Amino acid sequence: MRVYAVVAAGGFRRHATYRMATLAGMFTNTVFGFIIAFTYTALWRERPDLGGYDTAQALTFVWLGQALLMTCSMMGGGFEDELIERIRSGDVAIDLYRPADLQLWWLAGDLGRALFHLLGRGVVPMGIGALAFDLALPSSPWTWLAFLVSVTLGVVVSFAIRFLVALSAFWLMDGAGAMQMAFLAGLFFSGMLLPLNLFPGALGEVARALPWSSLLQVPADVLLGRHTGWGLLEAYAFQAGWAVVLLLAGRSAQSVATRRVVVQGG
Repeated sequence: MRVYAVVAAGGFRRHATYRMATLAGMFTNTVFGFIIAFTYTALWRERPDLGGYDTAQALTFVWLGQALLMTCSMMGGGFEDELIERIRSGDVAIDLYRPADLQLWWLAGDLGRALFHLLGRGVVPMGIGALAFDLALPSSPWTWLAFLVSVTLGVVVSFAIRFLVALSAFWLMDGAGAMQMAFLAGLFFSGMLLPLNLFPGALGEVARALPWSSLLQVPADVLLGRHTGWGLLEAYAFQAGWAVVLLLAGRSAQSVATRRVVVQGG
């Protein structure tokens, strides 16, 4: 396990080197946070308690979305582009010869990336949002801890989805199209555009049952205190269940792809 800890630390340091990109990302997240927050304020002024949220909770949801946008890689920017390119170039064969599991190797690096973005591009916009608006932030450290656990599970689910999509390059030779579709689905079904509780009828039920809801909707509801006691355990079980299913699917795809590499390479 030590090697994966080193890979995770390397993933953190790698993204920490891009200081100007991080500052630009903070600025962008903050600007979009204000734009969406003012939009939500106008919407909730007309429809108080829309989706079961009051105005403060809705605004908290907005700034959490900006904080977790890169943390959960809802718009890409993680390992997937590099992995797709290594598959296209054939360099993935070198990765398969490493004395480390391919899936765990990339997962460790992605966890390091996610931690950096949570601290580097999440804390500052969230702090600015808290100064500018009345947010429904919990006072209990246990709620914050429960939120961090949910975020970690969301990152793993996000990784598992992107790993599967990246592996599609073994068959498609170019996973850009599949990745773009996954990003669009992630933005829509995570709650980034609108909280999933606002989706009507069957659409809302389906959206909340899909794995992308683990990226934002579930962590946000944990922070807002909508999941407590057994409800919190059920939320964790939902995220962990999707993480296990998707990781196992990725493991199966990796196994098939490995045999494909062996056959093609002799």
